Formats: sequence, structure tokens, C-alpha cells
Amino acid sequence: MCGISGFCNFDQDYREKKSFWENHLTLMQQTLAHRGDDGAKPCLFAHAGLSHAHPVSRDAKGSAQPTMRRQDPDACAVACNGKIYNADELIPELTRAGYVFRTSSDTEVILYAYLHYGADFVSRLNGVFALAIWDEEKETLFLYRDRAGSKPLFYAVKDGTLLFGSEPKALFAYPGFSPAITADSLREILALGPARTPGCGVFKDVSEVLPGHYLTFTRDGIRQHLYWDLTSRPHTDSYADTVEKVSFLVRDAIRRQMISDVPVCSFLSGGIDSSIVTAVAAARLREHGETLHTFSFDFTENEKYFQSNAFQPERDLPYVRLMSEYLHTDHTCLECDPATLADALSAAVDAKDLPGMTDVDASLLYFCSLVAKQNKVALTGECADEIFGGYPWFYRRELLERDGFPWAADMDARTVFLNEDLCASLNLAEYAHTRYEETLSRVPLLDGETGETKRRRQVAYLNIKWFMQTLLDRMDRDGMYSGLEGRVPFADHRIMEYVFNVPWEMKYQNGVEKALLRDACADLLPPELLHRKKSPYPKTYHPAYEKRLAERLTALVSDPNAPIAPLIDRKKALAFIVSHKELGRPWFGQLMAGPQLMAYFIQINDWMKKYHLTV
Repeated sequence: MCGISGFCNFDQDYREKKSFWENHLTLMQQTLAHRGDDGAKPCLFAHAGLSHAHPVSRDAKGSAQPTMRRQDPDACAVACNGKIYNADELIPELTRAGYVFRTSSDTEVILYAYLHYGADFVSRLNGVFALAIWDEEKETLFLYRDRAGSKPLFYAVKDGTLLFGSEPKALFAYPGFSPAITADSLREILALGPARTPGCGVFKDVSEVLPGHYLTFTRDGIRQHLYWDLTSRPHTDSYADTVEKVSFLVRDAIRRQMISDVPVCSFLSGGIDSSIVTAVAAARLREHGETLHTFSFDFTENEKYFQSNAFQPERDLPYVRLMSEYLHTDHTCLECDPATLADALSAAVDAKDLPGMTDVDASLLYFCSLVAKQNKVALTGECADEIFGGYPWFYRRELLERDGFPWAADMDARTVFLNEDLCASLNLAEYAHTRYEETLSRVPLLDGETGETKRRRQVAYLNIKWFMQTLLDRMDRDGMYSGLEGRVPFADHRIMEYVFNVPWEMKYQNGVEKALLRDACADLLPPELLHRKKSPYPKTYHPAYEKRLAERLTALVSDPNAPIAPLIDRKKALAFIVSHKELGRPWFGQLMAGPQLMAYFIQINDWMKKYHLTV
């Protein structure tokens, strides 16, 4: 993968101070160097500039990705962050149309597809991508984002200049554009975080291109264009046909996403999702006499401190070993200790430019840094739960019927030591509920869809548009912080489109979540794993980790100059720190409970300090 950035202003002629503006393009590019640093020269036009951070080893034939232009006239440039999985299928028609391919780069396919098909060429792509296209002849900058939102793309407008970048930090390298926050920024962090409103960049004046959309920037301003969204259709396939279709789509998505110039590995958690991905990938490599490298993640002394609960009934390690032996993979088990995990909280803020899923982010960030030493592309089982209905809020009545985001059912839990005056002024509960209602208003319901059927449609939509976005963002930013590209086959848009319309009765049967997915992939897994109860991403229950959090938060609470001081009630925070943490009462998702609330405010403090943010 890689990172892109740049700017556009129709009242500027960047060529008049060419070295000055090329230097700023380079500075923007350098903020994304962790995503790839091939030293590629920025591409500068009269009214636009594009820069590109790209891993050196990805394109075997070597292409200067950001300077890929139309040859006659020299008037069009593309910068691409992502991977097009059907590039080989697009090349024959483009070749017949007269385009000559000189590299093996996806960017060249994108360039010619844009020139041949026009702005809506993006509908022909199967892949994950964030694209910037400057068309000199049309004097138009295009910013595209993939359907699922796997690849990030932020933008801002300052004094008539549109800035864009794969991460917010790239925008802040532009002269005169500094990070700041507003009251709504705090509402996003405190009422919704680590999720955020689609399209919201949290920082003042920062937005994000929506999944399935592209922007055009011309002399007339910015326009937003929708090219893909979930749509509702009657499902007429029998269960047998549905199983067959899902089986094909899942396997085809996994195989497509194995296309790479470097060896592909997989994350093997011992759950059914990652095991399905690993089984298909391992079989594909065996056809070529190769062995799949797999990685699992755990925490030191987890066998001693693990606490079974409704969300995590058992440890993953026995199932990881079962699958690795079953598939004959080359397996590595990685571990993280409490000190390393606590220290990684700050790095996770650097990676995301925002506070995030605390130790869930921090541990993945650390594990990805270790995997990246051996592999640069990893397949994951992310997003199957959002699409196939694996989370408790899909089937637990009290969560399903909640009038609000089901993964954040307890607003009181997340505000337990916030300053009461601040809470009153921000009105966090109202803000969260307004964002929730806005999303419900966009749910594509079938005519006559009411009652429980309507509610299940709404929850499915909420999960794909909100919860899944949080996990995709986490995967991209935590992986790319170390130059590791995480691929998510279950987020293939064909799977989302089809399964979104499959009735709940087919997805959930006899009290078993994701029954449809299990039936579609039954031949890939041993019975012990096929029928395993869902277990989420692992977390540590080690008391040393909570102790470190308590010590760090106590120091912050005791410091009147700490950035978070205006946000918290000191007495309440100190009381919370010494109280018993209810591990079974999550305030976000399934994993973020008492210890994670302390970690979240530590991350908020790190974020505010890093960007010099004040309330």
C-alpha cells in the first residue's frame, strides 16, 4: 500500500514558485513515509500538485506512480493508494482501445480506465483504493474512495485551496493549516469515539471522502458524487442457492486478494472468519507448492489471567493450533506484555491521528510491527461479523431493540468521570442520538418493510456504515504504521451487496450466529472449529496492565496543566481509578470496558498534547 497527498487552487500558479511548492509536496509526502517511502518526485501542475509515498518493492517493473500521466498531451496525473483486484480483467479492453501498458502498476490501469470510460470508471473497479486524479484539460481534481471505505482519504479547504491526504497529518504539513478542534470535535470523541460520523475528520475543517463516493473540485467549488451504496432487493434465492452463492463470493474474494508482488500471509485467530480466509489461502498456495505463513496474537500469561465472559467464553490459542496443524501452515504465535501494550497506546494515537480503540488498537499496532518484519501483505477475517450478523446486538433482543447505536448502549459508562458542566454544554447523548437518527433516515427499506424485519435491516446498515468503518480504519492505520498492508476479503462489495438482502432467518439458525457463513464454508474447517462460538479479538486481563493505566491516569488527573484537565472531574476520576472495573459492561463494542475507559482518556490526552489542542 501507500499514501497520497496534495493540493489544488485555481487562483494559484504553482509553477511560479516551483521549488517552494514541490518542497511542500515533499513535506506532505514525508508525513506518510511509514506507508511507503520510495523517494518518488512530486507531480506539479499550474493549479495542482500530487505526491505519493509508495513501497519500493511493490511494482516489479518499477513505475513512478504519482507521475503517471497521459502522454499526449501531458495533461493528466494519478496518485493511488490501494490495490485493484480485477486489474487483469480491465487490461484487454483497454489494450484493444489502443492503450499501451508499460508497467505492472495498478495506477496505469486506473489512468487509462479514467481516460477511456470517464469519471464513472470507478464503478468498474474491484478493489480497495483512495485515488487522486488531476485532469489538466478539464481543470478538475477528482478524489475517489472505495466502496467499503477500506482506504482513508481526508481533505480540507483553506483560503480556496483544497488539501488532501491519506491521513490528517499530511494536511497539517501544508503551510498555514494547523490542527484545531471545535465543540463538535469533542462530541465526536466523547459521545461517539472511537467511532466517528461518516465523512467527519474530527479536526476543525477536516472531512473525509465518504465510502462509495468521489469528489470533484473545479473553479465552481466542490461537488460530491455517489457511485455505490447498499440497496435493498427482495431475496428470492433458496437457502441452498444462497449457500452456494456465498460460498463462491467468499472464496473468489479471498483468491482475488491474494494477488501480490510479495508473499502473502494471514492473521489466524482461531475464529471461523480468519480460519476460512486462511483455509482458502493455504489451499491456493499449496497448488503452487508453497506454504502459507500464519500469525496469531496473544498476551503474556493469558493462560493465568484470562477471564471467561459472555463475549469471550474461551481462549483462542487451542483453536489456532488446531487450524495451523489442520492446514499445515508455517505458524508464528506473537505475544505482547503489559508494559509494551501500555507504551503502544501513544504510538496508536500517532498512527491514527486520533484516540482509538485503546489496547485493541495498540496491540494490533505492535503485532503488525512484528509481522511486517517478515511479510508486507496480510489477509484478515475482519468484517464478517458486520456483514453476516455475528455480534450479540444482532440477536440479543435488548441490544437489537435499543434506540441508539447497539454497540454503545451505555452512555453513562463512557461519561462516568467527565466534568458535569462540560457534559451539559456538549449534550453528548443528544449528539449521539442525532447521528443515529440521521443514519436511520438513509436506510434503504423495501416497500412495506416494517417491524422486526425493518429493524434488522436498520441494524445491518448501521453496522456496515459505522462499526465496520471503525475496524477498517483501525486495520489500515495500525498496519500501515509499519508498512503492512492488511487485506479484508469479507469487505468485498459483492459480498456486502448480496448478504445485505439475505433474510435474517438464513443468517442465524438454531441459536447459531453466522449459520449461513458456516454452511457456505463447512468443507474448509474441522468440525471442532466450524461449530465454535464466536470469540472477538483478544485482549489482556493481566492486572499489571490495569495497574499501569491507573498510575498513568492518576498522574494526568493530578496535573492541572494536563490537556484533559478541563474534560474531567478530578474527584470522580480518582474514585473510578481505585474502584473495581466491571469487565462485562463495555461502553463500546464488546471489548472496551473499565480499563479501556482509562486508556481512552490517556489517549485523548496524548492526542491533545501532540497536536497542541485546547478546549
